[in-house]
Amino acid sequence: MTTEKIKNIAYWTTTVLGPASFVIGGVINLTQAEQAVTALQHLGYPAYFGSLLGLWKLLGAVAIVVPRYPRLKEWAYAGFVFDLTAAAVSHAAVGDSAADIIAPLVFLALVLASWALRPASRTLPASAVPESASAARRADAFIAVPVQS
Repeated sequence: MTTEKIKNIAYWTTTVLGPASFVIGGVINLTQAEQAVTALQHLGYPAYFGSLLGLWKLLGAVAIVVPRYPRLKEWAYAGFVFDLTAAAVSHAAVGDSAADIIAPLVFLALVLASWALRPASRTLPASAVPESASAARRADAFIAVPVQS
């Protein structure tokens, strides 16, 4: 088996277990299932927050799984990082158990692995990312401007 094939299998495995699993949470939040409303209340959030989270979870999962749209995928991955870190902090803030705090961090690891393993066709082209050399040149030009008194 080639390295590329192994990487592709690892990408899809982490994507299904991580980002794509947000479909389940999204549906549970959107339907305002009793368990979701109870969990939100326990964490100090209003019930309507579940609808917002559910919608964004579903849209993010779709964005990551469908082909093309690499910039949208970057935003979806970022949203999942925000969601999962906020979940861990929220559980810690209300004094939940270590398992409740660690669970979102496990999903965070899967999301980060999915992001790191994505094929080139699912990443932004190099031209869309600013070159550090030109950023450094702009910084040097800014610093070298003499101050008039």
